[in-house]
Amino acid sequence: MTSRLAVTAALAALSGAALAQPTTQSLDSGYVQDSTHQTAHGAFCQCVRTGYWNPRLAADPCDATARAGMAPVPVARQEPAPVAQAAPLAAPIAAPRPVLEKVTLSSDVLFEFGKAQLRPEGKQKLDELAGRIGDANVDEIVAVGHADRIASENYNQKLSEERAAAVKTYLADKGVKPELVKAEGKGESEPVTGDACSKMGRENAKNRKLVQCLQPDRRVEIEVFGTREASGTGATGSGSGATTPGSGSSTSGSGAAR
Repeated sequence: MTSRLAVTAALAALSGAALAQPTTQSLDSGYVQDSTHQTAHGAFCQCVRTGYWNPRLAADPCDATARAGMAPVPVARQEPAPVAQAAPLAAPIAAPRPVLEKVTLSSDVLFEFGKAQLRPEGKQKLDELAGRIGDANVDEIVAVGHADRIASENYNQKLSEERAAAVKTYLADKGVKPELVKAEGKGESEPVTGDACSKMGRENAKNRKLVQCLQPDRRVEIEVFGTREASGTGATGSGSGATTPGSGSSTSGSGAAR
């Protein structure tokens, strides 16, 4: 009986000693802490919760599974690497067309002043050209008329077109297929004299010095595209007269034509 009372008294003393430990509460923790700031435990070694404990304040090891239901941390999505775009292929460069003849005929030789009717000297030059290309495989003939800056722009444009058309008509009469001849006029837009004839006085046909200076601007340029059989071999290619700066080009006339 005496021993039982002794054990009971000892347990009571131990319990009282534990309860006698001063405790504190921290707003940062959901558990009761003792004077050494350690979490206080009950009779069964469980953590003693404060009155304002909630799941958000759960901490290990007191509540090891309290955070099991929290949302997982999102993982950054891995974007696929951009696919390099292939550079566009450059367009193939077309080979230049073979030129059989390229001549520049002076308008002073081809036409009378202010007119688009061919002179005998002009017809002779075109006869020579037609003879040189008679044995060739002609793809196209381009005749371009040009004028000087004397007179109005509209007048010179129309005159250059009419003179190019006259060359086309004459070549067709000499046997060249009309559909192979392209005629166009550039008017006074492409002079070749540059500044050589500037500040020469009045800009009219009575200024003989200016008219003579501008003679190179008054012209018809003719290009013949195609191939011809090389003699003795049967091979085709551009003719030996690809450019004829001497034999095909006429010299300036009296300077009267415009």
